[in-house]
Amino acid sequence: MNGTFASRNGLVPRLLHEYGGIVRSELRRYLPSKEPRRYLYDLLADYPRRGGKMMRPALCIATARAFGAPLEAALRSAVAIELLHNALLIHDDIEDESEERRGLPTLHALHGVPLALNAGDTLTLMSLRPLIENADLLGPELSMRVLEETEIMARESAEGQALELGWRRENVTSLQVADYLHMVFKKTCWLASIFPIRVGALIGTNDSIDLDRFLHFGFYLGATFQIWDDILNLIGNHSYGKERDGDLWEGKRTLILIDLLQQATPSERLRIQSILQLSRSSKTKAQIGWLRKLVDDRGSIDNARRIANDMADAALEEYLMLFDDLPDSNDKRFLEDIVPWVMERE
Repeated sequence: MNGTFASRNGLVPRLLHEYGGIVRSELRRYLPSKEPRRYLYDLLADYPRRGGKMMRPALCIATARAFGAPLEAALRSAVAIELLHNALLIHDDIEDESEERRGLPTLHALHGVPLALNAGDTLTLMSLRPLIENADLLGPELSMRVLEETEIMARESAEGQALELGWRRENVTSLQVADYLHMVFKKTCWLASIFPIRVGALIGTNDSIDLDRFLHFGFYLGATFQIWDDILNLIGNHSYGKERDGDLWEGKRTLILIDLLQQATPSERLRIQSILQLSRSSKTKAQIGWLRKLVDDRGSIDNARRIANDMADAALEEYLMLFDDLPDSNDKRFLEDIVPWVMERE
């Protein structure tokens, strides 16, 4: 961003706390307290109990309210979004061989891959229950539209995840910025921002608006979020909640790594490729240390930060086109302020 805009008066943290608390309270209704607790239901509740930013459900609620709907109309959809997000985190951590999530060991590190995988599958299916119950609140037609949006998001997210995993499996190192943004559009943006905003608008307007209007805003916001997340993985403090330099250990094709590969000399590129093709357990601290020093020397973090700034500026322009004519409200301002907020996180 141009440095002229910052989130105001803590509005984003305040609404994240307020809406997040309401969603967490409602979410407990969908987490059974029964047997087999030790092998299943305690695992389902683990990641939700650890907290999280609650950005996704808050985006859904704020968008619905900005368009005039009561909070209650969007609550079950917001709960479903948060349940599904936590389910996919379990799967992502397994696929990435991640060791830490929200400041604690990952679920599969605590309980093994089979139990964690089963918990993730179960939580995914359980996220459908609030959407099914939407029929009593929203009516069958509107609740079905929310389910249809959920199916679209799930497909887009799976395609994006497949791209990222495929690049790592085949050790692809010839990627461009456009390849990364295409992957992020699918893997991150649909669940993080596009889907919650579209569902909120769907509920808030009673399905009377073209949802494709929100694609660009959701993409630019989600891409800003993901690029900044990639940066925080290398520079963030302990509050970031994930392993420092974990993306390098996991060989993720982040914008930072793509920039480094483009700048590397032929000999450096060969060495980077040889490190990336190793499994996580086969990499050494010396190899990751060398990679990290090269990232710093070539300014790849700063280059990624500049692209994140451009994405944030574009998101704010899209916001004006989408929401500027709506009546002023905290929810409307939240949708604007969340753009700089994603780059204020530490």
